[in-house]
Amino acid sequence: MNWDVFITCAVTGSGGTVSKSDRVPVTPKQIAEASIEAAKAGAAVAHIHVRNPETGAPSRDPALYREVVARVRDSGVDVVLNLTAGMGGDLVLGSAEQPLPFNPKQTDMVGATERLVHIDELLPEICTLDCGTMNFAEADYVMTNTPGMLRAMAARIQASGVKPEIEVFDTGHLVLAKQLVKEGLIDDPVMIQLCMGIPYGAPDDPSTLMALVNNVPAGWTYSAFSIGRNQLPYVAMAALAGGNVRVGLEDNLFLSKGVLASNGQLVERAASILSAMNVNILKPQDVREKLKLRKRW
Repeated sequence: MNWDVFITCAVTGSGGTVSKSDRVPVTPKQIAEASIEAAKAGAAVAHIHVRNPETGAPSRDPALYREVVARVRDSGVDVVLNLTAGMGGDLVLGSAEQPLPFNPKQTDMVGATERLVHIDELLPEICTLDCGTMNFAEADYVMTNTPGMLRAMAARIQASGVKPEIEVFDTGHLVLAKQLVKEGLIDDPVMIQLCMGIPYGAPDDPSTLMALVNNVPAGWTYSAFSIGRNQLPYVAMAALAGGNVRVGLEDNLFLSKGVLASNGQLVERAASILSAMNVNILKPQDVREKLKLRKRW
């Protein structure tokens, strides 16, 4: 059991959720406002993707990140910023029978340096590092993160002084995370996110979660979340398993059956669950101290 828990809010993500809820933030102004709303509701960390403001499609345009970060920092609201570094690893095969050439409209594969341009410039306190390659339930799409790419990215993140949040989608990703730490590419205290219930990664049943938790090295800080209807039950599950929690519209659009949520409402519900369990909810400064983060402004 973790009695001192911080809440992360993943405010928009990169999935095709914009057409399913008008509450998913799209523009930099909306994404910044969602992050501020989440912070005011009790989230210590805002996990941020950006989207094309006109289409809602996922983007890695540094100018969009620049505007979001500036708006949050200028607001005076204290929140730890966690920018994704996951974009630029999207591989879509041509088809099952003709995998080559790759689908040119949907494939977005770039090198380690380009994937981290916005991290190097904006120096958030945290950025993500997706620790492995994985099939999603999306036909010919592969989330692609080779060991070589991850080593190069980890080294650049380390040099920048930004704390990587290692995203673990399956058991082998945790093995690779341990190897990166062993090689000195990730500094203590190590921070990981257990991403559960995402097809075709680790299922979100308690046995699989605890199999991962039982293999997390002593001294590492971890959060855990699930998607869809299991997001809110996982608030309690994660704390009971000794971890921290994540909610937000990246992973779940609903507050209850048929009731669309905002990011702030999901954070408020998470805080209510934790408070009812007599858990202390950590503030941004508590998280900085716990993870030895470097505040940038």
